[in-house]
Amino acid sequence: MDYASSILGFLPGGRRSTGISQLLDKLEAYLSPAQVERVREAYDFGAEKHQGQKRVSGEPYITHPVAVADILADLRLDADTLVAAILHDVIEDTPTAKAEIASIFGQVVAELVDGVSKLDQIQFKNRQEAQAESFRKMLLAMVRDIRVIMVKLADRMHNMRTLGAMPPVKRRRTARETLEIYAPIAERLGLYAVKLELEDLGFRALYPHRYKVLERELKRARGNQKEFIAKIAETFKGALKKADIAGAVEGREKHLYSIYKKMQNKRISINEMVDVYGFRIIVENADVCYRVLGLVHSVYKPMPGRFKDYIAIPRVNGYQSLHTTLFGPNGVPIEVQIRSEHMHRVAESGIAAHWKYKSGGDTFGGVEHDRAREWLASLVQIQEGGSSEEFLESVKVDLFPDKVYVFTPKGKILRLPTGATTVDFAYAIHTDVGNRCVAAKVDRRLVPLRTPLRNGQTVEIITAKGAKPNPSWSSFLVTAKARAAIRQYLKNLKKGDALELGRRLLGLALEEFSLNLKKIPAADIAAVVKELNLRDADELFEKIGLGERLAPLVARRLQPSHLEGEPRNGNNGGPLMIAGTEGLLVTYARCCFPIPNDPIMAYLSAGRGVMIHRQNCGNLAEYRKQPDKWLSVAWEATSGRLFSSEIHLEINNRVGVLAAVASSIAGTETNIDHVSLEERDVNSSSLKFQVQVRDRRHLARVIRTVRRMPDVQRVSRTLA
Repeated sequence: MDYASSILGFLPGGRRSTGISQLLDKLEAYLSPAQVERVREAYDFGAEKHQGQKRVSGEPYITHPVAVADILADLRLDADTLVAAILHDVIEDTPTAKAEIASIFGQVVAELVDGVSKLDQIQFKNRQEAQAESFRKMLLAMVRDIRVIMVKLADRMHNMRTLGAMPPVKRRRTARETLEIYAPIAERLGLYAVKLELEDLGFRALYPHRYKVLERELKRARGNQKEFIAKIAETFKGALKKADIAGAVEGREKHLYSIYKKMQNKRISINEMVDVYGFRIIVENADVCYRVLGLVHSVYKPMPGRFKDYIAIPRVNGYQSLHTTLFGPNGVPIEVQIRSEHMHRVAESGIAAHWKYKSGGDTFGGVEHDRAREWLASLVQIQEGGSSEEFLESVKVDLFPDKVYVFTPKGKILRLPTGATTVDFAYAIHTDVGNRCVAAKVDRRLVPLRTPLRNGQTVEIITAKGAKPNPSWSSFLVTAKARAAIRQYLKNLKKGDALELGRRLLGLALEEFSLNLKKIPAADIAAVVKELNLRDADELFEKIGLGERLAPLVARRLQPSHLEGEPRNGNNGGPLMIAGTEGLLVTYARCCFPIPNDPIMAYLSAGRGVMIHRQNCGNLAEYRKQPDKWLSVAWEATSGRLFSSEIHLEINNRVGVLAAVASSIAGTETNIDHVSLEERDVNSSSLKFQVQVRDRRHLARVIRTVRRMPDVQRVSRTLA
């Protein structure tokens, strides 16, 4: 017995392992002898490195990478991918270096193995961040070589198959991650068979009781459905034969997890499911698909509104098929998918269906692969800025199937998620188009930028030189690319605001010691920067502006030695002057709505800058426990800027009174932002108006005007 087989030898219980021999048998069917031998060498290397290691189930660890390679062999992937699959845990779980793998098996294999590794050696703040960072690395590695995800998906599939040996908590966590991330990735890449198995295994592990109940109910509801399916299949076959069309007819049962999701989303019972059973008709080419569509519609009546043409407009992962739902025997709805043989291969294997072996190397081909690469390349833009968790949440949105197909003015089709707006469309064209977007036309009519798009619309984006993204867009954007672009813009904007605010706050703090920031020697500032382990003075100012460093403490560090001790001007410097134009880092509290001339106080909030409250705001009690974070602030002269304020009214219930009050407020040249109404009893109601005013005088004029109205019982300014 050779060394490799002696390591695999016998599994617990005396069962002889056929893993590697089964794998090599599969490979001999499509790889050259030299490539099969290379896979065997990888196995010998991996078995030696993993010697003595066992899985939780007690099996030798090498059985796992062999099983992963076996899954990939079913997809007929190339030798490099299979070698990487067998070695995918060697860097992570053994002392083996990437360079050693590169020297023996080549740089391509080493990069694939490195791309699949989980980064366990890096320290993260928490488990969520570690998982998200691992996910980020995996997806970005896919941009360089898409085979990384093939190995990762096969790795996850085998782990899910053997999940029973894991503790319940880890089992549920892994199952949830599989359903939320890995199954959607498989679907995005068109690996439908992989997606189905991952969903089935994930559903069974995450909700074992629901899985059993649904499986039992489905068997009970099935009854004589096998005979029913066979009868309809024969009817379709007969119709094809009569029309002299060659094709295969398959009856299929709906996937258990998709039944569960549909029941959840539509809040229906299993008895109300429309298309639990369906049929697939596979013919020669696309032309015949449309002929067969007419044929099945003549056999059974089609259900209105249930036809989808994914041949003319394929899904984003390259999936093509005609979908129709028919009224079958006794009115039972049946779903029919019609596709060509090529479309069927793509539907089952996705990008793996386009793997082409050439003597000079291994490459992917086909438009589906191009679409996959296009999506992966967009991940590079999404990941710029923001934490790993933000990246993970952004990508999750893009993993689910696209629903809206819209056209550019030149007729190009863009696929966007349901609910996508014209701004999402602009960013889908190009980031620069999104950043400079000022207006949009849908079917040649101007529409608001927040308008959700519908299938078949033609969208035109109007841009302007020098235009900038509006931060408020983030409230209605849907696509990850658009939200990432806005987040990056806001991050840069916030950084600039923080820097300027921090410089002002430090300047005010230095006045306590009769010092001027401009006259502080650069060497002194550099010493403090070094002491605080920061990059430069700008980072120091930025952290002060964001509230992560306190200006008085930094100012104390900047004192010359002869000035140490009590500051000359007491503990309070001059107040911070604000005019309402300080940008993102000065926020006016929505609980008390401070406006110019109000007595105010400010609180330095970590990461958010300066929060302005009215001095009599009820929410300040909690903040008063941290006096070191309070700032003295004063209003600077404002030039026409409007501030939000809120007034509370109690009125008599009478027809038209709300309109009369609104008209009265508008008569004082005041905009109304928001109105809320609460009926107190039959005779009276409570109203809240959020209005835009310049200062306290303006607000007082509004209150006086409203108070004079006969149906207004009481009016006052809202206070938290």
